[in-house]
Amino acid sequence: MKYINFNTWKRKEHYDFFKSVDNPQFNICVNIDVTNFKKFVKNNNLSFYYSMVYACTYVINQTEDFRYKIRNNELILHDELHPSFTDIGDNKDLFKIVTVPFKNNIIEFSNAAKEASINQKEYFPKIDKNQDELIYFSCLPWVSFTSISNEMIMNKEDSIPRISFGKYFNENDKILLPYSIQVNHMLLDGVHVGKYIENLQKLLNKIK
Repeated sequence: MKYINFNTWKRKEHYDFFKSVDNPQFNICVNIDVTNFKKFVKNNNLSFYYSMVYACTYVINQTEDFRYKIRNNELILHDELHPSFTDIGDNKDLFKIVTVPFKNNIIEFSNAAKEASINQKEYFPKIDKNQDELIYFSCLPWVSFTSISNEMIMNKEDSIPRISFGKYFNENDKILLPYSIQVNHMLLDGVHVGKYIENLQKLLNKIK
């Protein structure tokens, strides 16, 4: 992690512009093609959910713009972000939040995330990381949504990406996944989210 000088940061004017609005968060929903990716996880006996969490975290960590965070009115750049995801607990009607360190290998990460989730009995355990080091993930495997919103504490400094998956569906011989990403406009614009989605799709298409 390192501190960035606001006055020399290329995005300073955009940061100041969006700082003046009441809620600088924006959300984009798209359908992601997971046809190839679903075959990969099945062939490797992996969880689709944990593997998607890996893929998203990997691509975000490759994108410097997503690793900028606002903390106490200062701008920082993290070396790496880590996933914090919802999962079903022992009571099938209640969810829990599982936070795990990122591993730069999809098989290792998916298996470690599965083990951590199975072993965790608390719904909302305390974590040993700063919240702005995290990416929040959730999944609605029952609904192929076209739009979604997130609960928020209205804090303009909240710069944690929020990613949600829906129920995948078949269309024109492809398997599509409803996908939502919410970010802070003080740090990111549509062009950054567009490039992220493009790079994520490339990863999902080529992984073998």
